[in-house]
Amino acid sequence: MVRAFPAFAPLPSRMTFLKFLRSVKNELILFFTPLAFLPLPLVIGTAEAECAYVIIMMAVFWCTEVLPLAITALLPALLFPLFGIMESKDVSEVAAGSCARKGRIPAHSRTSSALSISQVCMQYLKDTNLLFVGGLMVAVAVEHWNLHKRIALRVLLFVGVRPALLMLGFMGVTAFLSMWISNTATTAMMVPIVQAVLEQLNDNEAEIPQILSSEEQQVQTSDPDSKQPLQTEKQSEGQQGSVVVTFLDTAVEAAKRKEAAEKKRMCKGMTLCVCYAASIGGTATLTGTGPNLVLKGQMSQLFPENGDVINFASWFGFAFPNMILMLTLAWLWLQFVFMGFNFKKTWGCGAVKTEKDIAAYNVIREQHRLLGPMTFGEISVLGLFTLLVVMWFSRDPGFVDGWATTIFNSEAEYVTDATVAIFIAILLFVLPSKAPSFCCRSHSFDTVPPQAAGPTPRLLTWKVVQKKLPWGIVLLLGGGFALAKGSEVSGLSKWLGDQMAPLQSIPPWAIAIILCLLIATFTECTSNVATATLFLPVLASMSQSIGINPLYVMVPCTLSASFAFMLPVATPPNAIVFSYGYLKVADMARTGIVMNIIGILCITLAINTWGKAMFELDSFPVWANATGV
Repeated sequence: MVRAFPAFAPLPSRMTFLKFLRSVKNELILFFTPLAFLPLPLVIGTAEAECAYVIIMMAVFWCTEVLPLAITALLPALLFPLFGIMESKDVSEVAAGSCARKGRIPAHSRTSSALSISQVCMQYLKDTNLLFVGGLMVAVAVEHWNLHKRIALRVLLFVGVRPALLMLGFMGVTAFLSMWISNTATTAMMVPIVQAVLEQLNDNEAEIPQILSSEEQQVQTSDPDSKQPLQTEKQSEGQQGSVVVTFLDTAVEAAKRKEAAEKKRMCKGMTLCVCYAASIGGTATLTGTGPNLVLKGQMSQLFPENGDVINFASWFGFAFPNMILMLTLAWLWLQFVFMGFNFKKTWGCGAVKTEKDIAAYNVIREQHRLLGPMTFGEISVLGLFTLLVVMWFSRDPGFVDGWATTIFNSEAEYVTDATVAIFIAILLFVLPSKAPSFCCRSHSFDTVPPQAAGPTPRLLTWKVVQKKLPWGIVLLLGGGFALAKGSEVSGLSKWLGDQMAPLQSIPPWAIAIILCLLIATFTECTSNVATATLFLPVLASMSQSIGINPLYVMVPCTLSASFAFMLPVATPPNAIVFSYGYLKVADMARTGIVMNIIGILCITLAINTWGKAMFELDSFPVWANATGV
């Protein structure tokens, strides 16, 4: 017996090898990425090439996430001192001059670097990092006391449960909350509420009798001359009666399938609107999402003479109208895709509330009732949150002197938004969570029974902060600032900017659109903070080389870094919504690509209208010539 041997390896062996490669993918990337780009520091050997080597390696690690993002952000603290780009500790003027004489700093920046070198470890805890920490502590307090849930339920009770208005309510609440607390926490809180309401709106068992009765009524009234046409046909012609019954069953099944498809589409739209609104809402405030803070920090570092052009009030004045416009267009787009524009069905125009609507409304009301009356702690946190927002807006509004100048007679660089955030954060650890015993009618605030004598718990404890505050983002922001500083000190930023000088022939608005498309695509594959960290220093150098206001490209690209609408893995809110099983990747991709286009069009409109007036984008500012090197 002759046995034929295959020309290729058996399929199981090939599959085993591929499976093995997938299992060691991270190790291969960790090992071969540094080796693949090693010619940059070894062969070229300039400071620019060494800095580019660090940035490329970090970009690959951030995109593939073979290491935690925060750990990758620590690489500048290791590699910049080893390559001699920046020292790890603070140095004196003599040491700075020594570094310049050794040629580790380019000639064009030796003079300023000899006076003051901002070393690598100092980049990991700057003013922007403290602004982030203070703002997140207030957000943690809001979340800890369920104040965000109370606000959400009150708004939903106000808008009602008609599909269009319900979607508007979900999107409005999610966007507002994500302006102040993290997008992930907002989505995780809102999706269970959406799920509970959808379960009441999609109660199929209660609808089947109504569907059957309506179909039977249509068949029975098809012949107005006969009172009982169906019975007559069954009695006279049994075969024809069976055909009619079969037709009736087919019609009922078709109606039920159509109804089920409509409900499924509505579920997709209702859940998808939450993650989209969370991403859009986070762009409206300086502390709403990471890329905004990266822009704030990069502007302070790259252009120290900018006069605090990006602060909480100025950013809100620009980004909030853009958020409202984009949220409205997103709402209309999601309605068109998933629910259509049937005003009677989706808006309830001229329609009477059904039992399903009442049941869904009762779910929201019951959730709100379970929260109970507002406690003394909730009222205190709400008061501190309001105080924080007011102090942020009034510190340096721009058109008049703020309270920092009037009361403390200090410039904006002394009292910053971070100062306000840390002040309110400290108050959270000082003020009690229960009304003092000497306060009249203190029992009216709290429904819990009095406890034994002991220290009164504070509004926020360190244990809660340790558990809920994403400390990794602090390192991620710091790593971005270290990269930006290393790019300047090494001369890489200037070199990259010079390579982009031919872009002078392209209109600035076209450059902004192209860059926004690039970043909106890139952010689908990597962290939005990492995206902004990698691109903003390069964009700053490019704008200097071609002679346009740096804000003209940096602000739109910062917003575009938050437009991760297409993939479940692009951002945590997308992943949370996708995990509930209503959506497919294709659903999110088809809807998300239009959302990206909507976002870029809105940004283009904003930066060329009120943004141009607010930031004086028609002229090249004086502060853009002064760098932080």
